[in-house]
Amino acid sequence: MLRARIATAVLLLGAFLFALFGLGREPFAVLVAVVVFVAGHEWAGLTRLRGIARWGYASALATLYGALAWAWIAGQPASWLYGIACVFWVAVVPAWIGLGVRERANVALRWTGPVVIVPAAVAMVELHPGPLLAALALPWVADTAAYFAGRAWGRRKLAPSVSPGKTLEGALAGLAAVVAYAMICPAWLPRLSPVSSGAGLAALAGAALLLGVLSIYGDLFESAVKRQAGAKDSGTLLPGHGGVLDRIDSATSTLPLAALMFQLLPTRTHDRWPSRPDP
Repeated sequence: MLRARIATAVLLLGAFLFALFGLGREPFAVLVAVVVFVAGHEWAGLTRLRGIARWGYASALATLYGALAWAWIAGQPASWLYGIACVFWVAVVPAWIGLGVRERANVALRWTGPVVIVPAAVAMVELHPGPLLAALALPWVADTAAYFAGRAWGRRKLAPSVSPGKTLEGALAGLAAVVAYAMICPAWLPRLSPVSSGAGLAALAGAALLLGVLSIYGDLFESAVKRQAGAKDSGTLLPGHGGVLDRIDSATSTLPLAALMFQLLPTRTHDRWPSRPDP
């Protein structure tokens, strides 16, 4: 199992980096549509949809994503979409997890699927490869630090009813790691040069901390949805890893806010996709 997990991770990383830096904007957007379809199919399964209804749900999410991504490519801002997602992750999800995600919530979960999956997918298309890689690496750093710190020093459970393996000590280590990670990002990402010193660097640390917290909620929320569905993984597509949702759970909660944050920074010509004209 460990060998399959490592092999799958290496293949996924290689394919992702090739797609990110080797494909133009439109081909990359089409690839993201495939991810949305698969993630939507898995989400529908977790909410007890079966047969043609499950396939229809996945198709509807992919179509919605395609329309919104095309609107952004045509020059329409997606800030409102990210705003809806941020309200959901900041205000709704913590309360929902606290109350408990029960099987009777399946209808509500079907309606939240578009909010979970689609804004993050549009953000993947909007963000330039550099900022996108930086944003996706943040939950990877948090998860890695939390895993090793939790194994070494974890004593107190973070959310035992949702994800028994997560500890408070691991979560705190993950948050500390993402702040440290954010401090080195301006050195290799020119887009962050305006916040590379002084008050800007403090703001960057605060933004990384907030994104780190949201990455935890993204992970916990998907765990809660899987638990109420009686499923260990969201799917079986990725050997050793489960489904697509198991790999992007933290990204669904962090990418919309990351896209909003990058919109606040000055735009540079080399930060855009080459095929998109300046406004």
